[in-house]
Amino acid sequence: MTNRVHELRKQHKITQESLANMVGVTRQTIISIENGKYQASLLLALKIAKIFNMPLEEIFTLEDGD
Repeated sequence: MTNRVHELRKQHKITQESLANMVGVTRQTIISIENGKYQASLLLALKIAKIFNMPLEEIFTLEDGD
């Protein structure tokens, strides 16, 4: 799975810490999501999509084989 969290966070001028606080996780979790080392749960992905006011599938994308 790939995601655009880093790109969107920068566009909206939101820090990792701020995003983490908004969705109820640690900054480390946001770092791991941005680096592709952690796949967000459905609930977390929905919260992130709501923050950016975008459909889930415009932020998180399945790669071939996922």
